[in-house]
Amino acid sequence: MAKIDEQDILKRIQEPRTRRQAFEQIVNVYSRQLYWQIHYLVQNHEDTDDVLQNTFIKAWKGIENFKGDSALFTWLYRIAYNESLTFLKQRRQMASIDDEDFTEQMAPNFVADEYFDGDETQELLMQAVSTLPPKQRRVFCMKYFEDKKYEEISDIVGTSVGALKASYHIAVEKITNFFKSKE
Repeated sequence: MAKIDEQDILKRIQEPRTRRQAFEQIVNVYSRQLYWQIHYLVQNHEDTDDVLQNTFIKAWKGIENFKGDSALFTWLYRIAYNESLTFLKQRRQMASIDDEDFTEQMAPNFVADEYFDGDETQELLMQAVSTLPPKQRRVFCMKYFEDKKYEEISDIVGTSVGALKASYHIAVEKITNFFKSKE
């Protein structure tokens, strides 16, 4: 991920004549990483694109009020995560099913996506990840796929390191059990 000078960006955001250019730089730098964070949760390319677009719309509307209390990516990630959960909640309500049935229904989506190009083991891993509840899925994906430190994840999601470690451990156990059931 490319680095940006957040102080410079925030200063340019406050200026009406440079606001759009600064925001375009934010979109260019963070789109890919946010895309995958959203995709791990919603598990479908078209839906991921929609949620990503909603994320940037919300960010654009709120960027003038961003005070820099957290890193810019942390703020964007929280918006993306909340937009993902809202999307999933709306989908579940439209389908009129409970959380467990909805998770089972979503599981095949990731590997059925035309943009997924993994082998059989990767397909099984993504199926296993898909069965995790959203909070465990996000912690697992940030730790396993992105190799983020617990402290960094804690800053992003606003959860204690101890709770994150427990969530990751439980997710790993569930994934291990998923693989054992496929043997």
